Amino acid sequence: MNQTKDEQLLNVAENILALNNAMRFASILDLKGNIIEGIMKDRKTSLESQRQQEKFCKDAAKARKMREAYDKKLGKVRYVHTERENVTQITVYIKKYTIFITMEPELSVNKKLQIITKIKKMSSHL
Repeated sequence: MNQTKDEQLLNVAENILALNNAMRFASILDLKGNIIEGIMKDRKTSLESQRQQEKFCKDAAKARKMREAYDKKLGKVRYVHTERENVTQITVYIKKYTIFITMEPELSVNKKLQIITKIKKMSSHL
């Protein structure tokens, strides 16, 4: 049975959240920063209001555009990892979408890199 694009995106977001207990939020954004699919993990509360989250996603799209200006000389961005006091934010760029996730900050860098690699593999068909 073929999945619709919306079902595929939902499936990817759900699978991302299932990667590790430390995952908090998984979203898939269009190239303008609109949230196409976004899921907060059960028993987790957002550290941002919905308005703040939407603004952050719009800003992530702008940052992607700015980074793409350097792609010819420096190569494409593989991912962006932001480590904050209360949360880790990871942004992964794929062709038509941006994947933005948050997770608890206590995971090791190596574990976070493993998660990023898995996200890239599970979203490569989008």
